[in-house]
Amino acid sequence: MSRSASALRALTASLAALSLLTSVAVAQQQLAIKPGAKLGLGRVALPEEIKAWDTDVRPDGAGLPDGKGTPKLGDAIFQERCSTCHGEFGEGVGRYPVLAGGLGSLKADRPDKTVGSYWSDATTLFDYIKRAMPYGNARSLTDDEIYAVAAYILSMNDVIKDENFELNKNTLAKIKMPNAAGFYEDDRDTTEKHFWNKSPCMSNCRDEPKVIGRAISVDVTPEGKNGPAVD
Repeated sequence: MSRSASALRALTASLAALSLLTSVAVAQQQLAIKPGAKLGLGRVALPEEIKAWDTDVRPDGAGLPDGKGTPKLGDAIFQERCSTCHGEFGEGVGRYPVLAGGLGSLKADRPDKTVGSYWSDATTLFDYIKRAMPYGNARSLTDDEIYAVAAYILSMNDVIKDENFELNKNTLAKIKMPNAAGFYEDDRDTTEKHFWNKSPCMSNCRDEPKVIGRAISVDVTPEGKNGPAVD
């Protein structure tokens, strides 16, 4: 190895060691930073930058923007931008979600969790459309278009009866959904507290399982060697 190559390796090793020491010093300094202290990195976000991301809408309507739309206007937008997946009347195409119908089906074996049947808050409709729809081209609708599409979906579910009803941040927040009372806060910390065990079993907690019945005894297993023909 030449003398210059050896010197280069030594210099590289020294720089690596210096970089490591610097990283350790920076880490130690960061650990000593008090909560809430400014790091001197970046800059304060501009109001328009915050507004671009602060689009969430609460169930009570807080966060809804200005704008308006009607079911009649929403019909045309829906057919052009949404019906490919959701059908002309919200019936769903293929495996895409059904949006309308199913009212009163939540206690059935196969409930329909549509907007009108299942959703508890109408404001969630605006929030979700603004964030995620149309599929593959999210955030492409204006606020007026979103109000109009939301109004059309609510009309398909008979929540709005008038095709010229103006949906805006005030009227949308006042709409009561059919299943609004079907949701409740998770109360397991009180209702199931008596099930809690401070010293739970962590090993060998169950007895050996016992066979209490066989399929043949309840006539589930076919007696013949060949099963029935199926399509």
